[in-house]
Amino acid sequence: MPEHYRPFTSSLRSRLLILTFIFVMGVSVFVYLPSIATFRQDYIETRLENAQIAVLALEEAPNNMVSPDLEQRLLRQSGVIAIIVRREDKSLVLGFDVMPDEVNATYDLRNPSLGMLIMEAFDTLEAGGNRVIRVIGDPMLPGTRLLEVTMDEAGLYRALANYSNNILVLAILTSLFTGILVYLALHWMLVRPMRRVKDRIVAFRRQPEAVPKRSRESRRPDEIGLVERELVRMQDELRQNLRQKSHLAALGEAVAKINHDLRNILATAQLASDALQRVDHPGVQRVSRRLVSAVSRAVALCESTIRHGKADDPLPEKRWSSLLDIVRDVAMSLGILDADEFTFDCAVDDDLQIYADPEQLHRVLLNLCRNAHEVQGAGGRVAVSARRDSDGTVHITVTDSGPGIPEHVRPSLFKAFSSARAGGTGLGLATARDIVLAHGGQIGLEETGPDGTTFVMCIPGEEADD
Repeated sequence: MPEHYRPFTSSLRSRLLILTFIFVMGVSVFVYLPSIATFRQDYIETRLENAQIAVLALEEAPNNMVSPDLEQRLLRQSGVIAIIVRREDKSLVLGFDVMPDEVNATYDLRNPSLGMLIMEAFDTLEAGGNRVIRVIGDPMLPGTRLLEVTMDEAGLYRALANYSNNILVLAILTSLFTGILVYLALHWMLVRPMRRVKDRIVAFRRQPEAVPKRSRESRRPDEIGLVERELVRMQDELRQNLRQKSHLAALGEAVAKINHDLRNILATAQLASDALQRVDHPGVQRVSRRLVSAVSRAVALCESTIRHGKADDPLPEKRWSSLLDIVRDVAMSLGILDADEFTFDCAVDDDLQIYADPEQLHRVLLNLCRNAHEVQGAGGRVAVSARRDSDGTVHITVTDSGPGIPEHVRPSLFKAFSSARAGGTGLGLATARDIVLAHGGQIGLEETGPDGTTFVMCIPGEEADD
């Protein structure tokens, strides 16, 4: 719905303003109830005090009698119709001649409760000032047993109604003023940052891969600032992941095309290597065997890559194999088995058998040893050792004497396309990790530093696999 068609109550700001007004008005109602009862009580008690002062004038008159004119003036000044005061020995009355025969209501203010006072105040408002009431109060004069006045409720009703109107106007003004202040405060502290968060979310939903304009990062220490900062970080991470997935999709399509042509080229190389094997020369025979083995692995890798792009990862074809043969084959493929300027140490027993897919395990060791060889260059050293636990698990350790892995690379070491070397693809360790996990094992970085790096992988035995 367009912004100009939205109702007023649809925005957070307007709802906050309305709720603030309602809450302040609700508080005003709770304040109004005891205040109106107190106002009525003070009004009547003032009349009772004036009535007792008028009785003092009556007491000082001869025979406790005053002229009708003075009596009316005293009653009018007191704001009542009639006054009755009962002493221990006598009773004093003012307004006996004008006292009505009956009254509409009687109220006793000697021991009032708050609830009773509130109900009596609403009775006064409901009656509309058309009643004559009798009020009994606490006398202040010594020796007085009872103080009773009869009064017209019209004056009390007008005062009470005027007080209620003033309270209502004051409550409305207070609610509006408080609402505006709260609205401005919440708008500045809550609504504005939430609108920024909303705009970021909407913009990200519309164009998730678009890079937004860099705004100043929120420095607020509260929850809103934390939400803003975490949202920016989350969107940046998602944006990078989306771009990476797009690149991976394009890369996958390119790899599929290259892989198809490469398989054809390798088929030709395989025919040539087969022809070399028929040459009766010791040196050619030795080289041709290595060439045939490398070409066969390359063809198998191309085929598994195509299968990987179409279905799930191929499961390892496990069998018992000599770990020493696999390690020597890896060193031979890298040309470091008998190299003059590079040291390769193999501490693997001749009789150590491992239950794994030999081709996949060859890829894992090849990736680890190749990385160690390339990062050191001439004069380096790679050592491979292995041992078997009592439960059949084989622990393989690959150690080099290279410069170590940078600190910022270690958290993403086994993630694809996260390479510690310039020009590296970052796929070697990710592939090694997937293969080891498919065997039910584990691989990890044991230690790294200026003195070298050590990787350890654990491959369970046949019993653990079952």
